[in-house]
Amino acid sequence: MRIARYTTGDDPTYGLVDGAGEKIAQISGDPLYTKIELTGVTTTVDEVRLLAPVIPRSKIIGIGRNYAEHAAELGNEVPKQPLMFLIPNTAVVGPGDPVVMPPQSQRVDYEGELAVVIGRLCKDVSPDEARTAIFGYTCANDVTARDLQKPDGQWARAKGFDTFCPLGPWIETDLDPAAQRVRTRVAGETVQDGTTADLIFDIPTLISYASHAFTLLPGDVILTGTPEGVGPVEPGQRVEVEVSDIGVLDNIFVRHDED
Repeated sequence: MRIARYTTGDDPTYGLVDGAGEKIAQISGDPLYTKIELTGVTTTVDEVRLLAPVIPRSKIIGIGRNYAEHAAELGNEVPKQPLMFLIPNTAVVGPGDPVVMPPQSQRVDYEGELAVVIGRLCKDVSPDEARTAIFGYTCANDVTARDLQKPDGQWARAKGFDTFCPLGPWIETDLDPAAQRVRTRVAGETVQDGTTADLIFDIPTLISYASHAFTLLPGDVILTGTPEGVGPVEPGQRVEVEVSDIGVLDNIFVRHDED
């Protein structure tokens, strides 16, 4: 099941997207909290503006260096346990929205990832229990001001600027998270091509580990890490993150420097 959040010019609403990614059947309420019921209203994807499929009410948890080859390309060792960081929910934008490159940074990188959306409250769960906490999956771009990341030491600023966490195009509730191809294209050129089979820590392990530090709430998002091939984006370039059984998240990068 694919669940989109969208607008036709009025308040945001939710709908079920067909397998071809062309039609949307509107549903009532927020599917994280209410039973999914069709309203009888249908439209096409081309007729609406897709929004970020979820705006976390609580938090986004990023996972660093969860692919060995990505850790190596930046000269880092593979972590012995999941490396977590927090991103504010004000960083979230949706498909088609611009990513604004801040004047403080001269190098802004893309990082294509599979993201997990939490569906129920969970705390101190085991990996097996963690599987029942998953609502679904979406594409993410963990945008990073690389030149600020290293000197800051911690990553809140480098990864937390407004617009630095695109999510979309929708949530897929039924897929195998261990067999997803994650590809990123910049200006049409493939720059990342990895598979979630290479995750150092799998998704149930990540959820369990995070739940032992933070209470996870419905709508929280976990970014599972990026494959090798990260690099800078130039203003005006379009970045596409594709996860094989979900779809494509598409954003253009722009720079609005201070005078």
